[in-house]
Amino acid sequence: MDEKERAALGSIAASAGLTIAKAIVGLLTGSLAILSEAGHSLIDLAATLLTYFAVRVSGKPADAEHQYGHGKVESVTALAEAAFLFVLATVVIFEAAQRLTGEHPYTVAATPAAFLVVAVSVVVDFFRARTLSRVAAATSSQALEADALHFRSDMWSSIAVLIGLGGVALGYSRADAVAALIVALFICVAGWRLGRRTIDTLTDTAPAGVSERVMAIARRVPGVVTVERVRARPAGAVLFIEVSVGLGRTLPLDRVAAIKERLTREVRAEFAEAEVTIITESRALDDETVRERVMLIARNSGLAVHHVAVQALAEHLSVSVDLEVEGTLTLAAAHDIASQLEESIREELGPDVEVETHIEPLPAIVLAGRDAAPDRINEIREALSALAAEIAGLGEMHDVRVRQTADGEIVNFHCQVDAALSVGAAHALVDTAERGLRRRFPAIARVIGHAEPRR
Repeated sequence: MDEKERAALGSIAASAGLTIAKAIVGLLTGSLAILSEAGHSLIDLAATLLTYFAVRVSGKPADAEHQYGHGKVESVTALAEAAFLFVLATVVIFEAAQRLTGEHPYTVAATPAAFLVVAVSVVVDFFRARTLSRVAAATSSQALEADALHFRSDMWSSIAVLIGLGGVALGYSRADAVAALIVALFICVAGWRLGRRTIDTLTDTAPAGVSERVMAIARRVPGVVTVERVRARPAGAVLFIEVSVGLGRTLPLDRVAAIKERLTREVRAEFAEAEVTIITESRALDDETVRERVMLIARNSGLAVHHVAVQALAEHLSVSVDLEVEGTLTLAAAHDIASQLEESIREELGPDVEVETHIEPLPAIVLAGRDAAPDRINEIREALSALAAEIAGLGEMHDVRVRQTADGEIVNFHCQVDAALSVGAAHALVDTAERGLRRRFPAIARVIGHAEPRR
């Protein structure tokens, strides 16, 4: 049993005890005020039973029919309790008017028993209202908050009855009616406040200041370009927050996921009970390069491209792309894919752009192979060393591996290159060595050279 249920059960026991005590004393003394208080306590008991039901139901997890949980059950219960408060206030006002305007004043016996039971009611209502307020604040329970307001109004009602009994004891027979009207005013104010908050929750009114605070959090997260929209609505103890943000469209998916995770974490750090939903929208940034835009088009089409070259000619752009497709496709099918890519690039960059695609077969996902014989590896290692001696700028060749596959030999090697060279210059040196090796050994299907900086 959780804290909310324990608080509700304790309140039920107190309401039942006070109802019985007030009814007995009221009947024995003939005190209409105390009998009215007994009726008031009976309404409290009904309200508390509703609260106990609400906190049990609202604690259930979300299911197929209530996908946002059951938190609003507490709001419905709180609305019912607000209605009880207004009904009670109406009854009190009516009875007080009857006492003040009636030809035959009501007789109230201000006995010690009457004073005692009402005084006990004041003490009990004070402590349970304080307990329920504390638990409601800790658990964000609207139903318990409604009960706390209800019992606080009961406490003032009982105090008014005490004042009325004191007035009666002093000979002012209508003092309790005047005090009852003041209590009815307090009850109406409490009912209005509770009803307004509850209706705001049921109509999904955004909590004040939440959207602005979430927007400020989102704008601080690196990678967020714009904050499009923030929506928030409470449901019981849970605050549902939906944030729509704009991100650069060239970001890879793993980067987008990381931004969403960080934003969710930072919102929850501010609102511990929040259920956060992040919606991302792609935004074209002003600093996107033509190469980035072409790579984005290929990625969105699920195509592998490389060696994207862009030339700015006098009147138009020229774009060339190496496009990798499955090697088992027919040339006609591969050409259709290339044509679709070219058309997508023209739609993005303009109809006057010149687009050329170079179709290449994708390597097999897994290519079975085995190490070549030691003599063959030594032969290729010596050839690479000779090439390094011939090509100015290339250093030591090492980590030479030769594998035999169904598609031919595949050679991997590492070589040292001046660390101060640009990537383009280093690539040109390694590429020269790769071509030279294939000229010497035509049986080699592929050569992969890895440049390492020579310090």
